[in-house]
Amino acid sequence: MKIGQRRSKQRELILEELKGLTCHPTADELYERVRKRLPNISLGTVYRNLELMADNGVILKIETSGKNRFDGNAEPHPHIRCLQCGKVDDVMNEVTAPEIDDIEARGYDVKGCSIEYFGLCPECQTKIQ
Repeated sequence: MKIGQRRSKQRELILEELKGLTCHPTADELYERVRKRLPNISLGTVYRNLELMADNGVILKIETSGKNRFDGNAEPHPHIRCLQCGKVDDVMNEVTAPEIDDIEARGYDVKGCSIEYFGLCPECQTKIQ
């Protein structure tokens, strides 16, 4: 794990739990999973470690208007987010991001790109009908 900090049992367990999921949990949801294996861990520890790992490119942080979600797959890839419940899923289609030459020519120092689709998940569509 390359995150610019010393290794810790807590951090490794958080990362292991996150990478074992196919969903994109909030810090609170991941905390509940990690706590089953490490009962004395605090919610603050989970938050701090997720932020640290996201800042260092080990995981992705998906920023939303509600609670942020986290992805154990740090490779850039598109997501789809439900506008009703906040659920986030990976989009498996290959998406080509626009060239950034024009953006950089205008003086921006581009640090990344995020492609996100949004709509209603199947469960929320069912609730509406």
